[in-house]
Amino acid sequence: MKVLVIGGGAREHALCRSLSLDPDVNALYCAPGNAGIAEVAELRPVDALDGAAVARLATELGADLVVVGPEAPLVAGVSDAVRAAGIPVFGPSAQAAQLEGSKAFAKDVMAAADVPTARSYVCTTPEEVDTALDAFGAPYVVKDDGLAAGKGVVVTEDRAAARAHALGCDRVVIEEYLDGPEVSLFAITDGVTVIPLQPAQDFKRALDGDEGPNTGGMGAYSPLPWADPKLVDEVMESVLQPTVDELRHRGTPFSGLLYAGLAITSRGVRVIEFNARFGDPETQVVLARLRTPLAGVLLNAANGTLDTQPPLRWSADAAVTVVIASHNYPETPRTGDPIEGLAEVAAEDGPDAYVLHAGTRREGAAVVSAGGRVLSVTATGSDLAQAREKAYKAVARIRLDGSQHRTDIAAKAAEGR
Repeated sequence: MKVLVIGGGAREHALCRSLSLDPDVNALYCAPGNAGIAEVAELRPVDALDGAAVARLATELGADLVVVGPEAPLVAGVSDAVRAAGIPVFGPSAQAAQLEGSKAFAKDVMAAADVPTARSYVCTTPEEVDTALDAFGAPYVVKDDGLAAGKGVVVTEDRAAARAHALGCDRVVIEEYLDGPEVSLFAITDGVTVIPLQPAQDFKRALDGDEGPNTGGMGAYSPLPWADPKLVDEVMESVLQPTVDELRHRGTPFSGLLYAGLAITSRGVRVIEFNARFGDPETQVVLARLRTPLAGVLLNAANGTLDTQPPLRWSADAAVTVVIASHNYPETPRTGDPIEGLAEVAAEDGPDAYVLHAGTRREGAAVVSAGGRVLSVTATGSDLAQAREKAYKAVARIRLDGSQHRTDIAAKAAEGR
């Protein structure tokens, strides 16, 4: 099978790493990719938002499957263009991807499907914003209605800060605050059949102790030893299947990866948000534990034959990933800094610990930073404590001037909290 992956972050590196280990994949391409992905896939240049260009590239390569990684190409209709060219594609249509592209659309779908979520208002004027803020009170939760690379949400006790964020967006969703721990649960679907993956937890805040600004994600771990063993079944029944069914009934079937961001509240499970693609950095730990070859699962979803998929096989090991970010992330990150220590991790820590590249590029013989989140250092172990130890040992080998990372990824869970 020839597979083309679209994107160039750590999520795509994780996907390419898994696909490169799949015995059914005899040719793997990534466009545009990054310095790390180049070690496991052949890179090709492409404008990832140009559906026609992606479809042409897939046709030229004779791709049997195209996997669209990031949300922006999905919302832009890249999957539609590839499907129109007659090539199987893993990723929802532009219409179905509005589940992530518009918070208001997602709320409407959830209401129709009776999916449990936070009460909310959709606001477009200052008066509506004030009414919503007053209705819910602090802590205030304000979400940009459109795509914001994981950073369009403000949760704050400061009403002025919440109002300022709201007024800086064309349209916002203001909702009640949901208490309790958060969980990310992915599901692969062909629009009818839904297969859940293993749950993970990510860390959105930039600093230890969940302090600092929101980011795209600073680390993740799986499994969740503290979670109810029935959690996945409950979410399948109350969230994932009803959402997929509702979208199909609307004539906009969702085929691809449905990501449910959940809060385990005192009143039960509530959906915080939906994404229309693999999450980053949760993908890094979920795929580290998946033992079923990935390509066939994604192809079954693309072809509408997921009902023939045998049960997924999972490792009993735990996985932890720690994000190394650039100086000044998540504001205006500094780029162009040399990254050292990558070879040391490969030589000293593999195969249980490895580095997935996010924002990197090659300059001659050197690999340099090229984005806010630069690397995801991922490790597996017999339990979370061992996986954490291996991950942070590898992190310590990486040298990137001014870089930052959290030191408490999975710490509480590893201690049984």
